[in-house]
Amino acid sequence: MNVRLEKSSGIATLTLDRPDCLNAMSDAMWDALLAHIDAIAAEDEIRAVVLKGEGRAFCSGGDVSNMAKSDIVSGRARSQKRHRTIIALYNLEKPVIAATRGPVYGIGNALALACDLIVASDTTRFSMAFKKVGVVPDGGAVFFLTQRLGIAQAKELVYTARPIDATEAKSLGLVSRVVPDAELESAALALATEFAESATYALALAKKMFQAMAVPTLEQLCEMETLASGIVRLTHDHKEGVAAFKEKRPPKFLGK
Repeated sequence: MNVRLEKSSGIATLTLDRPDCLNAMSDAMWDALLAHIDAIAAEDEIRAVVLKGEGRAFCSGGDVSNMAKSDIVSGRARSQKRHRTIIALYNLEKPVIAATRGPVYGIGNALALACDLIVASDTTRFSMAFKKVGVVPDGGAVFFLTQRLGIAQAKELVYTARPIDATEAKSLGLVSRVVPDAELESAALALATEFAESATYALALAKKMFQAMAVPTLEQLCEMETLASGIVRLTHDHKEGVAAFKEKRPPKFLGK
């Protein structure tokens, strides 16, 4: 299923395990991740969570090989599946830490930003790469970016799709800590241990208080995103973006 769940000393570690394609998210991975999140939510003994990627990347985005195969109905169903998983991760009443290294592209950003805190390796590179395959941001990424950065800075990252390194991400407020790559897992685990040994019910309630500050809600944004995603996947530019990605060439967008 390409997502591993390991538990130790009150901490659950979720690992995106598809390193051959930089942990690009397949449909099966979304299903597996949601099942693991639901299991973690129901287990009182788990008091903190770490989400990470196997190999040299956190997550390179969605599985582009399947994008062009969607029609508007199946595309909407896939979008809703992603949203259920992202919302479950965001609403998990336990502290969740993303441990990132290498590419954090496209919907990989949403997965990381749905967590409470991000500990980033100095190899981390973030990119809102959606426009490169002619689609709108997915997975609540606009919601998370705007909450953390404000609209102007969020727009700049979405419209340019430029990669930013861990140092810039820290200066912008996207990540909490930047550590040498060799120290990533130990740093994330140390923070998770601190949380797991604290008053985690109080932290869960504090998390709900922070979420109450968000307007509109993540659910409202995701519904708008689903409608936009269904439309944009019918465009020439999306088909051209997918074809260019597969053929390893620059896309020739027509704006339609």
